[in-house]
Amino acid sequence: MKETKRIRMRSRHKPRVEECLILAAGNGRRLISLSGGLPKPLVRINGQPLLEHVMLGAHEAGIKRFVVVVGYGADVMHRWFADWSPEGMSVTVVENSEYHMDNGVSVLRGREHLKGPFLLLMADHIFEPDTARAMLRQPLPEGEVVLAVDSKLDRIFDLDDATKVKRAGDHIVEIGKQITAYDAFDTGMFLCSSALFDVLESAKKNGNCSLSDGMRVLGQSGRLRAFDIGDASWQDVDTPEALAYAESIFDRQFSRVPIKETVSYVQA
Repeated sequence: MKETKRIRMRSRHKPRVEECLILAAGNGRRLISLSGGLPKPLVRINGQPLLEHVMLGAHEAGIKRFVVVVGYGADVMHRWFADWSPEGMSVTVVENSEYHMDNGVSVLRGREHLKGPFLLLMADHIFEPDTARAMLRQPLPEGEVVLAVDSKLDRIFDLDDATKVKRAGDHIVEIGKQITAYDAFDTGMFLCSSALFDVLESAKKNGNCSLSDGMRVLGQSGRLRAFDIGDASWQDVDTPEALAYAESIFDRQFSRVPIKETVSYVQA
């Protein structure tokens, strides 16, 4: 059995996180040939919509309240939520009419609906529930964001499309799809303080901003930390090829095997 990364936690900064913001507004143009115009979050994998996998996984990890930002196909998304209401979940659906803009705009749409620290997820990134559970145990000082990263550089499905990360210790100093020096990949899972919203507002240009724009600002100020997921699995499902790949590995890779944690408490 492979030894997983050692995780260091500060005991005095452990907020209880039960809220989750999910970005589900994009038009999924690269999957349109398979979806027939259906919003990408409703494209099925292993018999269930992508969004259902994401929400059930987060709920299993401890999330109780969801804020889901929709855009493309908003009417279809509203109808789906009207028919799908699993027990134990509170769901607020927020519309982003500017879904053609970058995803930072969708993050900002959720601002007024979140009360404290929150888990931020993408509707097209599937993961093991234990990855989210481990993320929710991470320390989160005010003003910081934690990004779950994957350092298994030889196991990425689509290297060109992956968002790359460069770390210095447990801090992220560079992030982007085009960077050439990197040691991990962005998995699309973030543990966020409310400071993220102010950072995204400051990063806006002509009313537009991406989540990566905000992450770069946080990284430059030393407020973006990395959580290495170790041997855990995740997959970004945004092309027909990625969907076929995710289907082929689903039973083997997403069997919900817990992340083994070695926790060390140190004083801040």
